[in-house]
Amino acid sequence: MDFISGHVGWIEVVCGPMFSGKSEELIRRLRRALIARKRVQVFKPVIDIRYSADEIVSHADVRMRSEVVQGPAEILTRLDWRTQVVGIDEANFMGQDLVGVAQQLADSGKQVIIAGLDTDYMGRPFPPVPDLLCVAESITKTLAICLRCGNPAKHTQRLVDSSDLIVVGATGMYEARCRHCFDPGAPRQEYLDFSSPRIMSPGTPQNG
Repeated sequence: MDFISGHVGWIEVVCGPMFSGKSEELIRRLRRALIARKRVQVFKPVIDIRYSADEIVSHADVRMRSEVVQGPAEILTRLDWRTQVVGIDEANFMGQDLVGVAQQLADSGKQVIIAGLDTDYMGRPFPPVPDLLCVAESITKTLAICLRCGNPAKHTQRLVDSSDLIVVGATGMYEARCRHCFDPGAPRQEYLDFSSPRIMSPGTPQNG
């Protein structure tokens, strides 16, 4: 589908772990666009039904009406040609085709704002967000708070035992962890000692 626009388009990506405020930041930017009297459309993947079937919802319960799509291609078929700003949440559930769709929207003059996880439960790059970072004009990295030690958290810790890449869930199934406290995959709590100091001075006796 081709779009005609005399405006310059671009891509903004908001990425980070769960509980870092990505969706809240996405909603904030979309609301600013509405205040500026721009036409806005918002999309999210059908798989994300954690808080609402037809809204994007932050973990702090900030909400905004959205359209549900099966995949990136459906965004193009449902887009109103008059739309100026396109918001997309949970990019990590959308698949690799989202990169091409985002590029097409931006090339046609749309402002595209995308939020999603940049790493998976193993700490690996989570497609398609890494590729979106490469083509974006603007990148915002959000950090959460580690629930183990209180330091800045860049990882999403899975708390349930599953080897599936995508397991939809929120509090009780995931928590934010810093680099030190993160245990890739499902945590083996018996191997973690969160009370031990991070840096030990020379001569300090060690257990074991």
